[in-house]
Amino acid sequence: MVRTTSTVLLSAVLLSVAAPACSQSDIVRTAFHDYRVVTVADGFVVPWSMAFLPNGDMLVTERGGQLRIVRDGMLLPDPVGGIPEVVARGQGGLLEVLPHPDFESNRLIYISYSKATGNSPGGTTMVIRGTFENDRFTMTDEIFEAVSEGNGHYGCKLAFDDEGYLFLTVGDRQARPAGNLAAHPAQDISNHHGVIVRLHADGRIPDDNPFVGQAGARPEIWSYGHRNPQGLAIQPGTGAVWSTEHGPQGGDEVNVSTPGANYGWPVIGYGVNYRSGSIIHEATHMEGMEQPKHIWVPSIGASGLAFYTGDRFPEWQGNLLAGGLAGQNIDRLTIEGGEVVASETILRGMGRVRDIRQGPDGYIYVALEARGDGQTPIVRLEPVG
Repeated sequence: MVRTTSTVLLSAVLLSVAAPACSQSDIVRTAFHDYRVVTVADGFVVPWSMAFLPNGDMLVTERGGQLRIVRDGMLLPDPVGGIPEVVARGQGGLLEVLPHPDFESNRLIYISYSKATGNSPGGTTMVIRGTFENDRFTMTDEIFEAVSEGNGHYGCKLAFDDEGYLFLTVGDRQARPAGNLAAHPAQDISNHHGVIVRLHADGRIPDDNPFVGQAGARPEIWSYGHRNPQGLAIQPGTGAVWSTEHGPQGGDEVNVSTPGANYGWPVIGYGVNYRSGSIIHEATHMEGMEQPKHIWVPSIGASGLAFYTGDRFPEWQGNLLAGGLAGQNIDRLTIEGGEVVASETILRGMGRVRDIRQGPDGYIYVALEARGDGQTPIVRLEPVG
């Protein structure tokens, strides 16, 4: 569906309701639910991703290369053994952790990280899986290694859909837009710059992926033309693949990824060059390129994405929760008929929001890179009244 610029900007700007900045002791007022922010565990060093296990443990990645365990409300002192060496520089490091849907029976977890290569100091995006038993990880399979190199924009988010397919994101690796924008690597499906990938759980390529059998194309690709997608969530009930991605200065996006679709980076978009504010894109719309469902101007540094389905915040059921690094915010997006129709900022000013998850208890858990007091905790939102 192609929508006008005014519709996108209305969704992005006019419908946003700003929540006040809050501290842990505050009650935060929102349109439907008031809540408190409660610390679950503290002492992390740049937490990047959270995952819940059936026994109640929480796994947390730290970008420096450690996988940590929160058990019975306590961060265990020792990191998980068996984690491979990562390129822990810049935006790289140990990134996402995700249990297999049948973890209780097969003990498999998936890990994405930046892997060293011989050609680039920033390495490439790598996804592996292995067993997690007795607080130790044992790698069993290399699931995916991106054909893309650079100094940042790894993407690296992971999600399973209800059919058992694994989706993952890869950023454009900070390849600079210059000259012929259509020749940018994110517009070239012979590599993995700026793509969303779809695989079987064991890393095999599904026969019905959109570019299977196309000469010169990478058959793992599901959609392309992305910049740096650092939010990924499957919509319950529909199976739609929602993502958020960092734009340049202005123009962070929410997209629904469909097979074979081109999301336009850097040919179309709503952002401008950092600092100078000069033009990057050829236009905001172009035939054959998809429009975002929602944009943020100014940019929030979109990261962390989750659909809420729990009963602790009943008025938020079916809403999409989107986090921001630079914005230090969580926005609640209301979706009707596959479109974002309203946005409310429900958290602001507690630190850079790296990840958002719904816990098995129905609370909303948030990984913060840094709070005003310098702490890097996992917190949760608990309703009041």
